[in-house]
Amino acid sequence: MGRPKVYITSRSFGRRCTEALDMVKAVADVEVNPYGRTMHKAELLEAVKDVDGLIVGNDKIDRNIIENAPKLKIVARHGVSVSNVDLEAATERGIIVTYTPSANADAVADFTVGLMISVARYIPQAHASTVQGRWDTRGFIGAEVNGKTLGIVGLGTIGTLVARRVKGFNMKVLYYSRTRKPHLERELGVEYVDLETLLRESDFVTIHVDLTEETRGMIGEKELSMMKRTAYLINTARGPVVDEDALYKALKERRIAGAAVDVYSREPPGADFPLFKLDNFVATPHIAAYTEEAIRRMDLMNAEDLVRFFSGKKPEHIANIEVLEKLKERGVSLE
Repeated sequence: MGRPKVYITSRSFGRRCTEALDMVKAVADVEVNPYGRTMHKAELLEAVKDVDGLIVGNDKIDRNIIENAPKLKIVARHGVSVSNVDLEAATERGIIVTYTPSANADAVADFTVGLMISVARYIPQAHASTVQGRWDTRGFIGAEVNGKTLGIVGLGTIGTLVARRVKGFNMKVLYYSRTRKPHLERELGVEYVDLETLLRESDFVTIHVDLTEETRGMIGEKELSMMKRTAYLINTARGPVVDEDALYKALKERRIAGAAVDVYSREPPGADFPLFKLDNFVATPHIAAYTEEAIRRMDLMNAEDLVRFFSGKKPEHIANIEVLEKLKERGVSLE
């Protein structure tokens, strides 16, 4: 039997941590995305025809891709979410899907706080003005973060880390989540409220939920209308969680003070994206998760799981754990 073949669609895997790439190369023949961008579907269909494993970034691995990959046994998602991978289709075909839970949580939490301060204090606008030769000391009078109320939508790993960080700013923290977290309420002094209360009472609202059918469009015109006129919205989660048309309208009409986002419903959104034209909007290109430390952790978690799998062992970070029963039924047992 020949060596397995692994195709890497992720543009960041192995770039900063050659050790991880070398680990994969030690157990498999490796081919890398040559395009320098997220791969198109036709390119993916061609690439997966004869591969045993995939390391994927934001590329959409849907049922059609999976059904056209007859040798595929494992998909390693280079990230903390598997929303771009059809888990049901993968499980049906006995394909293990791994991911890197919490690997970039500290990076995203840091970035979230950075965006809060940036949008409230007009830091990007002040920078752009200053490097153009202006010295406008009164044109960027913003709002303080200290002592304000932060509403966290989704108190998972990242939301919790944000709550820990803002205690240093003496912020009151409200949260809304699918499940209440009494232990965190006791430990961090955060308060559980419904979404409407959170939106009405918060000075900053930060989103930390995964993209599901339930959360798609979760923050729309109705929800934005509940926020204070002096409030700021931060989104480092997933673009489609926020209705971008409604956000544009709320910002343009100054019904909220500002917004800062790192994620979009279409990425990249294009230079003609309406929100880019607003002076109370801060944009970054989906970089919250990318620090040297986070990328290294993600690289090594993916590589270690692939090495374990191709050595006959169970990967550590399986997203579709029920696939193991499917494999057992087929006589495949992993140590």
